[in-house]
Amino acid sequence: MSFVAAHLPAFDTLPDEARADALAVATRLQQGGVATQGRLGVAYSGGVDSAVLLAVAVRVLGRDNVVGLLAVSPSLARDELQLARATASDIGAELVEFRTHEDANPAYRANGADRCFHCKDEMFTVIDTTLVRSLGLAGVAYGENADDALRPDRPGAQAATNHAVLRPLASAGLTKARVRGLARALGLGVADKPAAPCLASRIPHGEEVTPAKLRQIEAAEEAVRDGGFTDCRVRHHGAIARIEVPIAELGRFGEAGVRDAVLAGVRAAGFAHVTVDLGGLQSGQFTLQVVRSRG
Repeated sequence: MSFVAAHLPAFDTLPDEARADALAVATRLQQGGVATQGRLGVAYSGGVDSAVLLAVAVRVLGRDNVVGLLAVSPSLARDELQLARATASDIGAELVEFRTHEDANPAYRANGADRCFHCKDEMFTVIDTTLVRSLGLAGVAYGENADDALRPDRPGAQAATNHAVLRPLASAGLTKARVRGLARALGLGVADKPAAPCLASRIPHGEEVTPAKLRQIEAAEEAVRDGGFTDCRVRHHGAIARIEVPIAELGRFGEAGVRDAVLAGVRAAGFAHVTVDLGGLQSGQFTLQVVRSRG
């Protein structure tokens, strides 16, 4: 019996498309060798991509043969950390948290367009040099999807390549929409969770990443979300905070109570001036600007 056929029962209750996608990911795990050689480590953030990968791996390989690996540093917001823990618990997966120190790297702090490479390289280096042996891992995978693989603003992907990290979702052809569909079918609470890139992504390239700036951004974004916005970014421009929210929600700033509360909260985070970007929420804005200018 083939590996995939042996695991059909694990996905019998899923709708046809989700079942096919789950089995495609299972096939990629088999091809990566972890299905027969030992435990799989999943580089896990609590976002929908890594949560789906973790959930499928647990069903296919068994709970004892999978461990979620959660990197903790000042660039990870505290509410994201709490949600990641809760989601791993819901999945029934073992979760190992470990510290990374990308902020000790001058190249990371310099915040060039390759900042994400240095962050991911630090994470995968710690996994390779410390966790692979201590946890008995036969392989490591992360949640890049097929849409991510086509984007020009993902320098962290090169770090994954350098460390021979598996990409089961992308190699199975799962787009973000299909990943979310599979997450719903699996009953994951993060199925519709907005993307949550690290806090450092709010700082323009060329401006130093510091723990103080990251704390400012985190506190300011908490204030915006407390205003009832479903998603946001607070871009750090020195004394100026530039708020991005979904275009459909811009009108909420016209409500005096919301505007005043957000203004007070963002100022309390340490910003002297608070602006709202009429362009709305713009994913990968700083890195895409640099990439396009080079083209």
